[in-house]
Amino acid sequence: MTTNAHDQHIATPATDRPSTGPTDIGVERLSKVYAQAIIEAADRKQCRPDVLDELRSIVRDVLLQVPKAAIIFDSPKVTVEEKSAIINRICAGRVQPTTLHTLHVLARHGRLGMLSQVVAAAERFADELDGRQQATVTTAVHLDAAEQSQIVAAVERTVGGSVTPTFLVNPELIGGLIVRVADTVYDQSVATSLVRLRARLKQRSIHEIQYGRDRLGTA
Repeated sequence: MTTNAHDQHIATPATDRPSTGPTDIGVERLSKVYAQAIIEAADRKQCRPDVLDELRSIVRDVLLQVPKAAIIFDSPKVTVEEKSAIINRICAGRVQPTTLHTLHVLARHGRLGMLSQVVAAAERFADELDGRQQATVTTAVHLDAAEQSQIVAAVERTVGGSVTPTFLVNPELIGGLIVRVADTVYDQSVATSLVRLRARLKQRSIHEIQYGRDRLGTA
């Protein structure tokens, strides 16, 4: 595959070597290095949103949906040439050159199995550049779009800036709502609007548990 001078900057960090066992400097640290290189290369080409969307799609639609693909990507028994052929078959002509080159660089240096971590790190780095913080919202029940927007608005008022939310569901969370931004965990003390929503979610959770019991009792 032909690459240009700009894409050559998505290269192996000086501290990295092909994987022959446990990651030598830690997956998290190495993911950040690759993530920064990817975002910087994408920004030079002014295609950051496309590159992030494409990499997310590969993780979501290929690695998570086809377990065999994830095994192949991570296996040291599959040669670089074989992995590159698979990458070209899946992606060539369908994604940005920067996206394709990213995959080939990771494959060439035995780091393709880290793709999920690299993509997550790239999203965090992009958010940092844009002044956004990542927020993880865990609720006991699924939220509709209006409820999600209400939570995001309340959290943004609290932290004084934009956030990129990730919504998780934990049915065992009877309390209704937990919000984590960076290393800070917020609960009902965050804001009045969040308190009211948390109370409603708690009632919904209790109602759904009771409804489930009633259905079992009449089965």
